[in-house]
Amino acid sequence: MIRFGLVGCGRISLRHSQLLGENKIKGAKLQSVCDIKIERAIKIASKYGINYYDNIDTMLQNEKIDVVVILTESGNHAQNTLQALKHKKHIIVEKPMALKIDDAVKMIKCSKEQGVKLFVVKQNRFNLPVKKLKEAIDKKKFGKLILGTVRVRWCREQSYYSQDSWRGTWKMDGGVLTNQASHHIDLLQWIMGEVLSVQAMSSTRLAKIESEDTAIVNLRFKNGALGIIEATTATRPKDLEGSISILGEKGSVVIEGFAVNKIKTWNFYDEISGEKMKEFSENPPNVYGFGHKEFYNNVINSLINNQDQLIDGE
Repeated sequence: MIRFGLVGCGRISLRHSQLLGENKIKGAKLQSVCDIKIERAIKIASKYGINYYDNIDTMLQNEKIDVVVILTESGNHAQNTLQALKHKKHIIVEKPMALKIDDAVKMIKCSKEQGVKLFVVKQNRFNLPVKKLKEAIDKKKFGKLILGTVRVRWCREQSYYSQDSWRGTWKMDGGVLTNQASHHIDLLQWIMGEVLSVQAMSSTRLAKIESEDTAIVNLRFKNGALGIIEATTATRPKDLEGSISILGEKGSVVIEGFAVNKIKTWNFYDEISGEKMKEFSENPPNVYGFGHKEFYNNVINSLINNQDQLIDGE
């Protein structure tokens, strides 16, 4: 049994605590929770009958924990990860891994020095349509890649940013690209390959925040293909889509839905199948999708069976 301790009991912690606390992950147990706002920790701890803390060191000194799950503000991910690594614990850190490259490098280096694994939450890689897309890429089904596009058209009203003082700040949030669109940017690079050059523009259109709520990015990949990132939290009155499109010389695929969960187009010279579109689409209850469960299964298999971790710090 792998024992997990959660650090940070805000919005996203509800998803993690539900999976671990309600025994939805075979081989996993929610051991304890921690938050400097102790009332948040108490709320989750009381629900699952576990201990709560307001200090990472205290929790790790008093509890038998195998994996620390970092769910704090984005700007604190690196600091909290490095603090937990001093105790030689495996780490799961929510996206974004860090807000600065130097911090990300420190996290990777420290985890290697301590001999533990560092997992980064990119749960959309486990979406069924995305897995089928990656299989097609790996089988060279597209031939020469031409253009890859992601669109994050979500709605985040001012009330969302006002929930916590860190939201929408450069120091702790990083804006729509780092926060909301990081999953989609990850998918685009995972599918299309390494990036050679970047051009970007951003703006703050509706939300009263420091960072951007809207951005567009043009990419040139090392393989010669081009890419586009469109991201905004200024869609009104509700979420519109979280999508990815891949165009190649032999075919085209579009995965849409608000959580990259539905195959809209699957067209190749040798395969145009409406059945595949229906068979390999999913209907998640929210923008988090179903991927967190598969992500945790990968973590468990990596730790118990020494299987490769799909998403590491590198």
